[in-house]
Amino acid sequence: MYTYLIKRMLWIPVLLAVITFLVFILGIYGPGDPVQLMLGQHANPEALERLRHELGLDRPLMVQYADYVSRLVHGDLGTSLKFRGQPVSRMLGRCLGVSVPLNAVALGWSIPLGILLGVIAAYKEGTRIDRAIVLTVVVGISMPVFAIAPILLYFFAVKAQILPPGGWDGIFSTKVILPAIVLGIGPLAVMVRQTRASVLQTISEQYVLTARAKGLHDRRVMFKHVLPNALIPVMTIVGLMFGSLVGGAFVTELLFGIPGCGQLAFETFTARDYPMIMAFTILGAAAFIMSNLLVDMLYFVIDPRIRRP
Repeated sequence: MYTYLIKRMLWIPVLLAVITFLVFILGIYGPGDPVQLMLGQHANPEALERLRHELGLDRPLMVQYADYVSRLVHGDLGTSLKFRGQPVSRMLGRCLGVSVPLNAVALGWSIPLGILLGVIAAYKEGTRIDRAIVLTVVVGISMPVFAIAPILLYFFAVKAQILPPGGWDGIFSTKVILPAIVLGIGPLAVMVRQTRASVLQTISEQYVLTARAKGLHDRRVMFKHVLPNALIPVMTIVGLMFGSLVGGAFVTELLFGIPGCGQLAFETFTARDYPMIMAFTILGAAAFIMSNLLVDMLYFVIDPRIRRP
């Protein structure tokens, strides 16, 4: 186990280096010019060249990349091209302080509830309870965020006026309730569907049938034999969900007026803001890599029989 984890950790900087290089090349040679977007379509060519020289965008590709890596090693993410003079790390820290807690609250209620409902649906397969849960899952997956959010805003914020319509005052404010519900509906539906399918597949395994044939109680069979094996593929989905905490949710943050990473990422990506794009890419890749590593570690906790070469 420890050998496997050490190998995985040694691969992390290699993966980040490859991802960083590819995104840097795509950013430089991709469509659009940040200098043109900053000065407008009718800017003077001399002004364009002057600003491009000031920003260092006229240097060779490898020189720009080497300079970026050198600053990155020292913890300097550069300054934003769109928001002139603003350090990328400071802007990223502000938006992460909003998006990460918001998404954590959404996943904090949707993942446990989704696993619970998935187990119940599998245990009650073919009954009305199972059909009701499955129908709820289909509706939750089918309805996009931009359709769910206005409905909840109308009923709870406009008509009933029991919840605020938007804004952000932290996770302990009532303003977090509606966006957390909207963000959690999708993960909830995915968790229910994945858990139900995994539990049903595990129940049909020979060792589960043998345990039942020995006269073990259904509850004991479920918690001791079924869940430890059924939750393994579910944990993979959980890891991907936690890896998305960095990116935020643009539509939800826009509809509720939340100043998170979703809005910032959209603004900087459309403006071809290379330093911000690189920062979001590195942070997102690191989040997914670390979350997958933690999920692999949880595999050993859930089922100690798992062994890695």
